[in-house]
Amino acid sequence: MSKTTRLLGAALGVLALTGTLAACGGDSLEKSKDAGSAPAGGSGEKGSLVVGAAGFTESNVLAELYAQLLGAAGYGTSVKTVSNRELYEPALEKGEIDVVPEYAATLAEFLNAKANGPDAPQKKPVASADVAATVAGLEKLAAPLGLKVLPAGAAVDQNAFAVSKEFAAENKLKTLSDLGAAKLKVKVAAGDECAVRPFCAVGLKEKYGIDVSGIDPKGVGTPQAKQAVKDGVDQLVLTTTTDATLEAFGLVLLEDDKKLQNADNVLPVVNAKDAGSAEIAAALAKLTKVLSTADLAELNRKVDGERAKPGDVAKAYLTEKGLIEK
Repeated sequence: MSKTTRLLGAALGVLALTGTLAACGGDSLEKSKDAGSAPAGGSGEKGSLVVGAAGFTESNVLAELYAQLLGAAGYGTSVKTVSNRELYEPALEKGEIDVVPEYAATLAEFLNAKANGPDAPQKKPVASADVAATVAGLEKLAAPLGLKVLPAGAAVDQNAFAVSKEFAAENKLKTLSDLGAAKLKVKVAAGDECAVRPFCAVGLKEKYGIDVSGIDPKGVGTPQAKQAVKDGVDQLVLTTTTDATLEAFGLVLLEDDKKLQNADNVLPVVNAKDAGSAEIAAALAKLTKVLSTADLAELNRKVDGERAKPGDVAKAYLTEKGLIEK
């Protein structure tokens, strides 16, 4: 699973239970070939914890951040990679995984579909642009499953739209409202689903009055999609708020000033029985309080652009912020 696959499924409204990620039936975690674990450290004086990672860069980095913080707090930790939510969410319920980095809106609608049927996210959505309301809805769905949702931070990874710096300067664009007011025809580089999704072309037209002239189906945040905008073939690209490569393509995000996108703020979710202690919550809160969207994008860039290891990137960040000792 890639980060953009997750966002495409959740934020573009593909909200059936299998819509966020590829379906994998009812296999157990232990039978999955995607499952792998690696030690992250810690003394183990307070017991051992398994941190789940979803196999894409950002999730891997977040899992390492969690594992190293918990290790510093006295827990023995390991990171287990399971590449889709249909497997790792039940594993979290069973206690095969103790904690996982998640995204508020995405998980809320995943659990909404699981509890109330595949049409529930569209007919009676839980997620919205309001992070507090989204997390509250998530908590209600998670608690009966034995899951505890810890507070969300400011870091958010959600769908976003970017234009070239030249296009933004020429037309004085800083927000999506500015683009709508400019009355410019724009072609959007995105997945072909964008044409009919409420958080893509439909929302751009209805909420911002943007004149979407067409969709160039180059995918969500792909190099080809960003290159098309850089070259002026398209004017707008659907990507994510933590895309670390925008600068390299000469692109800049337009602010979603009317809150079209749901609140996909990063937060830890734990197995309430095995990892629901106040001490674990306090350890993870240290990161939640300081991690920003820009930080997350930079961490992604170091892994994807500089080929640094997620564990090394996580350690350097935690050390820099004074959250762990050198």
